[in-house]
Amino acid sequence: MRTFFKIMAVFMLLFGFSSCDDDEEMQIAVLEVNYANLAGTWQLTEWNGQATPGGTYCYITFDRKERSFVMYQKFDSMKARRITGQFTVKQDNYLGYLIHGKYDYGMGEWNNSYIVTDLLASGSMVWTAKDNPDDASKYERCEAVPQEIIDEARGGM
Repeated sequence: MRTFFKIMAVFMLLFGFSSCDDDEEMQIAVLEVNYANLAGTWQLTEWNGQATPGGTYCYITFDRKERSFVMYQKFDSMKARRITGQFTVKQDNYLGYLIHGKYDYGMGEWNNSYIVTDLLASGSMVWTAKDNPDDASKYERCEAVPQEIIDEARGGM
């Protein structure tokens, strides 16, 4: 299945280059930051301009109707952790769109609110910490959280 997607990506890339004229500017489809466009599963791929270190990961799935999230991450523990909560999206007149969350079970709020930029139709977005512009994360849309990570978080491994 992955091979099929890789082949399709190569064909789309070749088709895209062959149809562009050197004099034309490529237009990138930027989406509005809203609950509907954030809905789905995202994987952290870069943190502060660097690829995520091997053995660490973060997947977050947003539910637009419930305005909830389920996060699977492995940064500060030896096993995957499943974290749930609620999130909000608000527009700031100066900063643009902000996303903020609160964890379930009285675990508190996210450390930061994040400015969401470059939400592209191609399936990526950038989060920059509101109070620390050096803290930037890039997320790529993915189909689902890998089953082995879900199993590990449940203690099944």
